[in-house]
Amino acid sequence: MFQVLKTEGRARRGVFACAHGTVQTPVFMNVGTQGAIKGAVSALDLKEIGCQVELSNTYHLHLRPGDQVVRQMGGLHKFMGWDGPILTDSGGFQVFSLSGLRKIKEEGVTFASHIDGRRIFMGPEESMRIQSNLGSDIAMAFDECVENPAAYEYAKASCERTLRWLERCVAEHNRLNALPDTVNPDQMLFGINQGATFPDLRVWHMKEIAGLGCDGYAIGGLAVGEPTQVMYDIIDAVEPHMPADKPRYLMGVGTPSNIIEGVARGVDFFDCVMPARNARHAKLFTWSGSMNIRNEKYKLDERPIDPSCGCPTCRHFSRAYLRHLFVAEEMLAMRLAVLHNLYFYNELARRIREALDTGAFAAFRAEYTQRLAERL
Repeated sequence: MFQVLKTEGRARRGVFACAHGTVQTPVFMNVGTQGAIKGAVSALDLKEIGCQVELSNTYHLHLRPGDQVVRQMGGLHKFMGWDGPILTDSGGFQVFSLSGLRKIKEEGVTFASHIDGRRIFMGPEESMRIQSNLGSDIAMAFDECVENPAAYEYAKASCERTLRWLERCVAEHNRLNALPDTVNPDQMLFGINQGATFPDLRVWHMKEIAGLGCDGYAIGGLAVGEPTQVMYDIIDAVEPHMPADKPRYLMGVGTPSNIIEGVARGVDFFDCVMPARNARHAKLFTWSGSMNIRNEKYKLDERPIDPSCGCPTCRHFSRAYLRHLFVAEEMLAMRLAVLHNLYFYNELARRIREALDTGAFAAFRAEYTQRLAERL
């Protein structure tokens, strides 16, 4: 399932196999929350921009179109026309992001739908059943993402409950995979480490969940308001206790520099809405730093966004044209910008893998961690 091919310091070069293909790691997963990348990017486009894994959200697909609808359509792969690996988030992040619309109990969480206000209950078993209906390759365990800063006693009670929820997820996931009509009987389950910004809670929780035999492990509850260095410190504390023979996933992270630094700390999987969200607001990534294409100085700029980029946008269109599209509020502006930013993130992961293959990751990190954080 997962093999570490090479290491450089704590950085790992690996390969991950699942029902819908083989993934080269480190990898950036492209976020299509509702079965589509925001910005009019389809599954067909994902192939062209180098995407290896698509990520969709359990909570949102449960609401629309409904996981039973997706199941009847043959599963999420067939429904959205993507034949590569898919990871589904568990809905646990909505426990955090919809804090004004939910109530947490031992059994699970009651939500008020952000669409129409109707009451929805989701616990570990419900999350596993929804993800089974979607037929993703990787199902994420149902957890609670605690806001930062959090009170120690609440964070402690929360990660203890998340441990109990994971035990229930494992049992239900195994039951569902054994059913004769399961959409994807080879679906894997990743557990999620929580504990806010308290190293002792993080380490305790990681040790506990490592014993449950999940197919991979994620670090959740970071990049939600804490300083960047605190995030790095938590990864440093948790990583030594993560199983070395299982993939490691840092959820919801982050900037290009965050990804490089995460790899340096032993992380294999990343996802973030940032590249697509920033693109929709004219903020673009280049190998010299980020830029706002709405800037007046690009009005007559004939160059592509990044002369060294091979994305469809850079191959065919100028900065001046893309700026015009944003100023004119044309839908094509968002599509071209999203294609560029996602290509950049996928290319970043590819170059990281190449650096690890050649023993040059330390030099790559030294050159690009700071440079990619600059603004043009």
